[in-house]
Amino acid sequence: MTTQILFIRHGETAWNRIKRIQGHIDIPLAGSGIGQAGQLGRRLAAEAQAGARLDAIWSSDLLRAQQTAQPVSEALGLPVRLAEGLRERHYGAFQGHDSEQIAERFPDEYAHWQTRDPGFAPPEGESQREFYHRVLHALEPLLAAHPDGRIAVVTHGGVLDCVYRFANGFTLEAPRNWPLLNAGVNVVDFETDGYVTQARVVAWGDVAHLGGVSADDGFKRTPEPGR
Repeated sequence: MTTQILFIRHGETAWNRIKRIQGHIDIPLAGSGIGQAGQLGRRLAAEAQAGARLDAIWSSDLLRAQQTAQPVSEALGLPVRLAEGLRERHYGAFQGHDSEQIAERFPDEYAHWQTRDPGFAPPEGESQREFYHRVLHALEPLLAAHPDGRIAVVTHGGVLDCVYRFANGFTLEAPRNWPLLNAGVNVVDFETDGYVTQARVVAWGDVAHLGGVSADDGFKRTPEPGR
């Protein structure tokens, strides 16, 4: 059975702009993110009118994802179903800080983090390996509920990264060179037999509904002009 999922990263938040790690902290969308969510809703409504079926809308239970899903829900008349397993990675003590602050406050842990060791977990947080398997397990009941269906999943950059790595066979240690864009649409087909067996990326990083412009996920602050 093939289930197609439209993975959508939440719209922009104030913390996205300053590269502050959110993790499980429940940050709302910025005004720009609310605008992006509206544009997303209009896009998917237009696609539905043109005959593109959408069977369900799933979302991380964090506010920024729910707020992004809401205009789609209203446009298509579908409820938003919540799944805690679709949350962003838990960054523990790193949450609420940017990379420069983490390097200053947790120098040893920061150095370990930079090695890309998938077994490393921030203090009180989740390792990349634990997070990856949590994401794949969270998808299994969604796929089981929608065999041969087409659904939207509104989630976070880290979740999208896990999905892309799984679909393309990339290791957790491999540096990322694919986009994770606010309110971007990323389409993946899953072949299943009771559990996830294979995935194929159909389209990635589509932000045509945003005029082709959206910010990428990442932890490094962008230098201000003249600095």
